[in-house]
Amino acid sequence: MRTAMVSDDLRVATWNIHDAKGSDGVRNVTRVGVVVRQLRQLGVPLIGLQEVACGPSAGNEVAELAHGNGYHWSAIPTHGHRSTKQYGNALLSSTPADSVHIHDLSIAGREPRGALETRFCWQGHRLRVVVTHLGLRAGERRLQVDRLLALLGREPGVTTVLLGDINEWLLWGRPLRWLHRRFGNSPSVRSFPTFLPVFALDRIWIDRPWAMRTIGSFRTPESSHASDHLPVVATLRFPATSKESTIRSLG
Repeated sequence: MRTAMVSDDLRVATWNIHDAKGSDGVRNVTRVGVVVRQLRQLGVPLIGLQEVACGPSAGNEVAELAHGNGYHWSAIPTHGHRSTKQYGNALLSSTPADSVHIHDLSIAGREPRGALETRFCWQGHRLRVVVTHLGLRAGERRLQVDRLLALLGREPGVTTVLLGDINEWLLWGRPLRWLHRRFGNSPSVRSFPTFLPVFALDRIWIDRPWAMRTIGSFRTPESSHASDHLPVVATLRFPATSKESTIRSLG
């Protein structure tokens, strides 16, 4: 028996499901569930969702997506009223979160926005995972990113992963520059619109940028039609941890 140093890889995804409205304009939660199942089969234990129905007035579709595919879930409804559909941000996770925090990023006079923060201990690593969906106007996003960065101060021993639809169309826009300064550059992955992806609206950051091994859009026949955004998937490599391994002599 000896102790080996083993690297830990973690796959994470972000996906704006567009209230389950596909590229054909038809609302179909079943199609979204098929893609979530494909991500599960790919080995993605953390999926951040935006524009997912999660309020009590709508029936909790995020719970349906989670339970139907072997995930736990956390969610924050950020848009809608009690008499209408509420939808917002959610995180599907293969294990339940240790804690959940909700941060309001709403700007007066604009559509409500928020950030869902969850904490996990994964393979001995302390994770803070934040899922968000920023506003449509440039000035709105600047205020939201400024507020978000104030909330996400560095914590010793904690790795922060930020997932979401940042809605930043300009690669040189200030919100992106500020986020890159805090987290390191996030590669631009074209994910919108699904029929001809030209815009990198959906982003994944980790505050240890060297840990980002791969990132790309997840394109299947189902994901190309289930929403107007493609999922974006990243593989993150964490520092080696000590694990017991048994070495057997052969022959």
